[in-house]
Amino acid sequence: MLVLRSSPASPFGRKVKMAAIELGLMDRIEIVAADTNDPSEPLRQQNPLGKIPTLVLEDGTTLFDSRVIAEYLDHVAGGRIFPAGEARFGQLRLMALADGIADAALLQVYEGRYRPEEGRNANWVAHQAGKVTRGLEALEAAPPTFPDRPRIGEIALACALGYLDLRFDGKWRADFPKLVAWLDDFAARVPAFEATRFKG
Repeated sequence: MLVLRSSPASPFGRKVKMAAIELGLMDRIEIVAADTNDPSEPLRQQNPLGKIPTLVLEDGTTLFDSRVIAEYLDHVAGGRIFPAGEARFGQLRLMALADGIADAALLQVYEGRYRPEEGRNANWVAHQAGKVTRGLEALEAAPPTFPDRPRIGEIALACALGYLDLRFDGKWRADFPKLVAWLDDFAARVPAFEATRFKG
């Protein structure tokens, strides 16, 4: 049995879970919550960086970073969400953009959660927010299309937008109607999106 160390609200953990569902591998994965702030957490031995998601393989070795884990799962399933040939790079580019949006959003959350109010850097927060806005603007100008089954780029984008809904009350929706329509279509066509939604 594979073990996925993650947390319910992680956009990157959600990406791995959605990939696993799409690949038909969830019955081979046990999901175990991880507390990245706990010094005694076994995660720190499983992943020297102490980050989630981390995948523990059956032989005890580990893989970390959602991109690496998703590609490993795709390899196990025979290659379905990472296309071959030239199309692969379009998906990798979309995933990089979506992951960048999620990462910049996460850094804004961390600034508010872990830094005392008097020590927060408004310019740094604005810098991260600018990354999110520019990424959304680029996607709004040309929303991605996908076939009957999503690939890794579309999965990553859905997770990034879902994270903005979770942590920023969906404020992005007012300015990006094409992306709102894209996410609505994704959610309607991909049951894994609802199945992995944070319920807390």
